[in-house]
Amino acid sequence: MFRKLLKKGTLIIPGAFNAVSAMLIEKCGFKAVYMSGAGISNSAGLPDIGILTRDEFVQQAKYIANAVNIPVIADVDTGFGGPRDVRETVRAFEKAGIAGIQLEDQKPAAKRCGHLAGKEVISVKLMAEKIRAACEARKDKNFLIIARTDARGVHGFNNAVERAKMYAEAGADVIFPEALESMSEFQKFAAKVKTPLMANMTEFGKTPYITVNEFKEIGYPIVLFPMTAFRIGLKAMEGALIELKEKGTQKGFLKEMQTRKELYKLIGYDEKCRR
Repeated sequence: MFRKLLKKGTLIIPGAFNAVSAMLIEKCGFKAVYMSGAGISNSAGLPDIGILTRDEFVQQAKYIANAVNIPVIADVDTGFGGPRDVRETVRAFEKAGIAGIQLEDQKPAAKRCGHLAGKEVISVKLMAEKIRAACEARKDKNFLIIARTDARGVHGFNNAVERAKMYAEAGADVIFPEALESMSEFQKFAAKVKTPLMANMTEFGKTPYITVNEFKEIGYPIVLFPMTAFRIGLKAMEGALIELKEKGTQKGFLKEMQTRKELYKLIGYDEKCRR
């Protein structure tokens, strides 16, 4: 299903941080959803540095996949170990109902947000082994393997390009160049790497804001917005809570709330009660 969507034009994929946010993404008409590793970790009150276990990620993936009828791509960080572990990761996420995974080449012990300093990357050889292991482990050949390289911020643009080519040779279906720093870099990357590409439009990072139409023009079939919903939601909650503390009532922002009726419709309250 996801591969068919890629043939229909540039795909906009917002990030979900739990099942109900994924349901809202589907309700708003998006054709796929991304399970954000940062969103899952931050929702647990943790930084995105690889603290949560595979089992904890898989549980969230199950909740999300069961809540929506659109394909879910899951961020699995570094795959939770080496090639052998990656095999188990693919099997677990495929069993959970996920349509594909995104695997990055950071060193697990030094994992950071892709737009922060201090991250390190593993060797090209090891990452290629992990990608091959992922491809071999999937039962459904339509299960997508997305390889992310964080090399731009560690070894430079050219190294990121060379890694991307090697990852594609190893079997990656899509390449995700993290933290490119200009429109020009995105254009050059697309000119050099012929595998389908995914662009990351996260906020407040190293990448400038580029529109989906602009990405479409330069050949990126997937544009990811991993933390947009999370950040806007958290800021809205903060504002409401400050006003509640100051005024002692929620009357002033009732119009900004999702109503009980709207929430129940979103989660299928009446339908589930009839079962």
